[in-house]
Amino acid sequence: MVGNGGKRGVNARNPGADGAPARLVARLAVAAAVAAFALPAWPAADPAKVLRLAFDTAESGFDPVRVQDNNSATVNEAIFERLLTYDYLARPARLAPMAAEALPEVADNGRTYTFRLRRGVRFTPDPAFRGAPRELTAQDFVYAFMRFLDPANRAPYAFMLEGKIRGLDALAAAAKKSGRFDYDAKLPDLEAVDRYTLRVRLARADFNFPYVVAHTSFSAVAREVVEAYGADVAAHPVGTGPYMLAEWARAAKIVLVANPDYRGFTWDFKPDPADAWDRGLAAAMAGKTMPRIGRVEIYPLEEPQTRWLAFNQKQLDMLNLPSTFRTQAFEADGALKRAWVDEGVAVYTAVDPEVIYAYFNFRDPVVGGFAPEKVALRRAMILAYRVDEDIGVIRRGMAVRAQMPVPPGVVGHDPAYRTLNQHDPDLANRLLDRFGYRKGPDGYRRLPDGRPLTVRYASSGSVVDREHNELWKKSMDAIGVRMEFDTAPFVENLKAAKACKLMMWESSWGADYPDGDNFMQLLYGPNSGQSNNGCYQSQAFDAYYERARELPDSPQRNRLFLEMSRQMEVDGAWSLHLSRERKQLLRPWVQGFKKHPILSAEWIYMDVQPGERS
Repeated sequence: MVGNGGKRGVNARNPGADGAPARLVARLAVAAAVAAFALPAWPAADPAKVLRLAFDTAESGFDPVRVQDNNSATVNEAIFERLLTYDYLARPARLAPMAAEALPEVADNGRTYTFRLRRGVRFTPDPAFRGAPRELTAQDFVYAFMRFLDPANRAPYAFMLEGKIRGLDALAAAAKKSGRFDYDAKLPDLEAVDRYTLRVRLARADFNFPYVVAHTSFSAVAREVVEAYGADVAAHPVGTGPYMLAEWARAAKIVLVANPDYRGFTWDFKPDPADAWDRGLAAAMAGKTMPRIGRVEIYPLEEPQTRWLAFNQKQLDMLNLPSTFRTQAFEADGALKRAWVDEGVAVYTAVDPEVIYAYFNFRDPVVGGFAPEKVALRRAMILAYRVDEDIGVIRRGMAVRAQMPVPPGVVGHDPAYRTLNQHDPDLANRLLDRFGYRKGPDGYRRLPDGRPLTVRYASSGSVVDREHNELWKKSMDAIGVRMEFDTAPFVENLKAAKACKLMMWESSWGADYPDGDNFMQLLYGPNSGQSNNGCYQSQAFDAYYERARELPDSPQRNRLFLEMSRQMEVDGAWSLHLSRERKQLLRPWVQGFKKHPILSAEWIYMDVQPGERS
């Protein structure tokens, strides 16, 4: 849906097909190439229209292949383009073309995918291009895909391509030995057939591959830009999308401005006629040329109190309400308080397709491994944790209990499934007694060999983290397990997690694509050190996962998701907690917002009325 290829595209018909002389063919070809860059620009976004919003954690940088946090990916979503994206209003989420003209042609029972690119799509001007216009081509996607396997990039989403394209893993292995990745190598299964056609042949069927290429990490990047900026490329994002980075003060402020060379699109998404919110969106937005907002200012504000005050003072135009302030925004019956109604504030409510969980490091000598006493320790801790108190007290009721790793709204979720690990501290105590975790004179348990038992839990030190630390301590004190907390910045904890160095940490995972595979891969053994932060490696789980990966969406595949869910529970891989309920507060001058289950940069599809703000 995004983009309007017909506005600026070059006709693909062979101009010599009617027998025109060769010179005329040549002139027409040159004229067509020039026309791709000479047509009048799409109506520019209004620079007076400014949207101000906050991130709850700091960004890390804007190189798509290296990003592993949602906030950086949100910025990338507005700067770069993928082959595919999602329809803004369709629920459940539905793929739509982006840099590609249409959805891919699929052959060989899900093994071969052919994408045909829009013509005349340009990267934003940059010194790396030496003053010449730079058109997006199929080779840019070949290069972007190859970057995932370059060891120098340490790409967190490399697992999405590992073992999938013949020859790509061999290039990675050679680069580890030589220290240089051969980007000029020709791979017959990752091929720019011509300037506008990309063909990917997979080693095995993968019916989720279209979802993979719609992920923000798989955005097109220009090789000239990467090579020009080297290690600093994350500070110099150059894409083909609707926005450009204008200002970046790390962990303090991000400013995006509308890309004046962007091809634009018309807001023509189809609302659900039964959904009142959708009908209101369509009434306000249908027919508008996009993007509308000329400037987006983003402020990373980690403390909920700071974000809340900024919204109160109209320094932010929209706010994902921190649960801490639910009672200050809503009455006990869930109605928005009169003061906010009088200010014209609107609320959009949805449960995010995510899971929040605490994981155990399976390589840790205290909590890791598959020995019966280690499984018993993890299961006891899971049984003792008070998820209901997490939801009711810390989250102020703005969450729902997670029953399986695949959340509601995602393919593979079974609403009838119930976890084995319901809150039961009595059972937890009996389990620890049975497996030799005896209590010492201080009331805390010791390891079966008599040494002290201390479980270390990572924390970022935020207000919400401190509340969770208190809840964990209270839950573990009830079963005699001593827990201590190690505080470090979120980014440092994330690096340690990828190296399998944290004993325990709470993590959240929102859907990168609306399929259960995206969540089950968090537990797949070969993804340890990438997305599998607990380094959980179960032969039984991995076998289920590998079988499911070969199947299209089907009852058989859904049964395998249930088997995986039960296996990870029995092994005590995660303490599975909840999915958050989002209450997005919107000032009355903000138009067009609807939280998408996958996309995050909704301002691409929004508008603001600056006169109303004043």
